[in-house]
Amino acid sequence: MIDLGLTGRRALVTGAGVGIGQGIAVWLVAAGCDVMLVDRDDDWLAEGVAAAGSARSESGGGRVASAALDLRAAGGPAAAVAATVDALGGLDIAVNNVGSMAGRMPADFVDCDEAYLRDVVEQNLMVTMLGCHAQATEMVRAGTGGVIVNVSSGETTRPSLRMASYGAAKAAINHLTTTLAVELAPHGIRVVAVAPGTTLSPVVRDALTDEQVDLLLAAHPLGRLGEPEDLGRLVVALVSDLGRAVTGTLVFGDNGAQLARNRPAL
Repeated sequence: MIDLGLTGRRALVTGAGVGIGQGIAVWLVAAGCDVMLVDRDDDWLAEGVAAAGSARSESGGGRVASAALDLRAAGGPAAAVAATVDALGGLDIAVNNVGSMAGRMPADFVDCDEAYLRDVVEQNLMVTMLGCHAQATEMVRAGTGGVIVNVSSGETTRPSLRMASYGAAKAAINHLTTTLAVELAPHGIRVVAVAPGTTLSPVVRDALTDEQVDLLLAAHPLGRLGEPEDLGRLVVALVSDLGRAVTGTLVFGDNGAQLARNRPAL
């Protein structure tokens, strides 16, 4: 039996109520981590806590804590770290999952107004960067090392048609990840980015037509779209002892989507 070395490790997962964030939180709990789930939506957060609680009951996994916070608000990322330390006693693992199109539909770049562009960059790059800052500060203070995982996107590796601001913000997260991996290595802190493919969370599925789903399926060599637990499995591997040699890189968990030549512009 392989010991992943995660029992009792204290983890923070942002955007953990639904979708990818919930999948990551559930798998970390099942692997033995004590997990703080953070989300700004009370209903979503309750759903994530329920799922993580079920995983704990079934696996005998770690503790589950939660905090309703808007990480876009001033001091939000630091408050999430403080809540984790207060509830769990420290911070060993942080997953920065908050990020999306900020409620915006894909649009041609010239049709995006300033508010659109700022919203998308704020919710993706700035929230992640401020999260990394707060998390790294606590890990360095504690002196016990740790792992920070930033959820990026395959849109950073190809032209991001009708999603220019999103692709640019996520590409900046990749660069942030490589830089922090070098800066924080002397403190025993690894920093990794992960890129999911299109993941059929309830929110994403509701936003797509059947025709769009078919187009996306055709662009994934493995012939399947992602499920939230796919990133949960990947993150568990990366933050555990199995991933101890991995830092400063972008790891794909996208069913081969980055290999496709013609990803449809939605």
